Amino acid sequence: MAPVDGPKKSRWEEGDDDTRHQRSGTFHRKRRPEPAPREPSPPKRTVETAEDTHIEELVEDTPIAEPTKYVPAVLPTHLAQEHSHLSSCRPIDQCYERLNKIEEGTYGIVYRARDLSTNEIVALKHLKLDQERNGFPITSLREIHTLLLAKHPNIINVREIVVGKSLNSIYMVMDFMDHDLRTLMEDMREPFRPSEVKSLVLQLCRAIAHLHDNWIVHRDLKTSNLLMARGALRVADFGLARKYSSPLGHMTGLVVTLWYRAPELLLGEREYSTSVDVWSIGCIFAELFFGQPVFQGRGEIDQINRIFAACGAPTSSSWPGFMQLPNAKMFKFSPHKDPNTKLRARMEKYQGVTDCAFDLMARMLTLDPAQRITASQALEHPYFAEHPPPKDPSMFPTWPSKSQS
Repeated sequence: MAPVDGPKKSRWEEGDDDTRHQRSGTFHRKRRPEPAPREPSPPKRTVETAEDTHIEELVEDTPIAEPTKYVPAVLPTHLAQEHSHLSSCRPIDQCYERLNKIEEGTYGIVYRARDLSTNEIVALKHLKLDQERNGFPITSLREIHTLLLAKHPNIINVREIVVGKSLNSIYMVMDFMDHDLRTLMEDMREPFRPSEVKSLVLQLCRAIAHLHDNWIVHRDLKTSNLLMARGALRVADFGLARKYSSPLGHMTGLVVTLWYRAPELLLGEREYSTSVDVWSIGCIFAELFFGQPVFQGRGEIDQINRIFAACGAPTSSSWPGFMQLPNAKMFKFSPHKDPNTKLRARMEKYQGVTDCAFDLMARMLTLDPAQRITASQALEHPYFAEHPPPKDPSMFPTWPSKSQS
């Protein structure tokens, strides 16, 4: 668990009230369309550049002599000082050969590429900049900053930042991963085995516990943002990630794709933190058994109704203070005697869902965020110690990568 007192925030972090909604499109392989019903799109966000938000409030120690119409898209001094190996960006044409495009998202195009010095395959994310304003999107700054701070074996690794022919052409060089978990599950003939599910959930909990220990909340966990290669899982797409503090400040509720969004967010909570990530882990945990997202709502009201139908509606004793949340009065609550009856009935149909597995899942999908298990606590749960043990990533089967086409 994170310490009681939060770290001192930089002006870059203090300036983030998250009312400017935006999202980064970090993908490392071509994705097929989502199965029906289609996964709802993330909330629409305006394209924010350094012109829209005063960069001196966001990137500490970035020198700005006088007001300008744009901030050149070079690596900010704030990042270069903390990560000296990035202070001098190499030209892309001298070190990498682009092989094929993998995916294009809102804020970037991802290519499969070859390192000219080692012949190693990597992923290149070409950051999309506002061509009219020539500004550096704050979302990209946050993603780079967070990934450089959050080094971990189960988090996607940023190797370096390189530049194209102009200073306004910026690339993030990352480890290449063969699959994203959502698309892989769509293509698999057989579901993951219980030992494989346990290994993937264990790796995910390790990554998120590391983020939370460093005062970072991801805010967009879902299977399509989890990359895998030879059984090794890595968390990606940090466009919505941000630092948080104690006491909690107001943040936007328009985060996390709908099917993975925690009930407190759906009810309008603005002072939230790491528990929203743990709810998403619980949804992913269930999805690894189901093969499909467990709560597939058609909108926010339908989503919260599906959650309450499976997990039980909250009461003043099970979730103290929930009726004070802004959207709570929109719903009629019918309390259930056994809150998780329907969820348990669904899970019992799937092989490998032991009592320990369901207990951990239920603790992750606890309605009250204050009572929800933390990622660090989850790592100590008996589920990971019972038979079968988590499969070693090197023992996972291999699947052909579609990113090479």
